Amino acid sequence: MTYIEPVSDDAAPPEAAALLDADRAASGFVHNYTRLFAHRPAVYAAWAQLNGSIKAGMDLRRYELATVAAARQLRSSYCTLAHGQVLAQRFMTPQEVRDLVTGESTAAVDELETAVMAFAAKVAADAASVTRADVEHLVSLGAAETDVLDVALAAAARCFFSSVLEAMGAEPDAAFAAELAPDVAAALTVGRPIEGTQPIEGTP
Repeated sequence: MTYIEPVSDDAAPPEAAALLDADRAASGFVHNYTRLFAHRPAVYAAWAQLNGSIKAGMDLRRYELATVAAARQLRSSYCTLAHGQVLAQRFMTPQEVRDLVTGESTAAVDELETAVMAFAAKVAADAASVTRADVEHLVSLGAAETDVLDVALAAAARCFFSSVLEAMGAEPDAAFAAELAPDVAAALTVGRPIEGTQPIEGTP
C-alpha cells in the first residue's frame, strides 16, 4: 500500500481518525493516500486549502486538463487515474480521455486546451525551462495572463502531491480497476500499477 505503515482505524489519533472518517463518508472507503497523509493531518489540511483555492479560481475542465497533464508528466498513476476519471465523468467520454492521455487523438480538446496541457506538462517537467514565449502563446490563443498563472499553480501544486505519493509508494486505489473500463484504466496507469493488479507492460 505504502512504503511506510499506513494509519489504521484502530491506531488513529483523533485528528487522523477524523480524516479517515471524512474520507469514508465521502467515498465509501478510505483512500490509500488518506491513510498516508493521516500521519500528518495538518499537512493534508494545508494542501486541501491550497489546492481548493487554486481550483476555485479556475474553470473546472481546465483545472482537470492541467492536472492530468502534470500528473502524466510526473508518471503518477494515482493522480492521472483520479483526474482522468473526473474528465471521463463530467467532460468527455472515457474513450476520449483514453485517447487524449495516450496521445492517439486530441479531438476532444480545442487549441487552447491543448496548449494548456502542454504548458502544465512543461511546468511539471522543468519549470525553469518555461519562457515568456510559452506564456504569450497561451495569451495569443485567448487565455488571460492570470489564466496562465492559474495553470502554473495547478501544475506546481500537483508536483507536491504526486511526488509525495510516489516517494512513499502509495498505490492507486483498487476502486479504479472496478470503476474504469480496462482500456481506460490501462491508459491512465502511467507509472505505479493499481492496487492488486500487475504492472502494465512499459510502466515501472
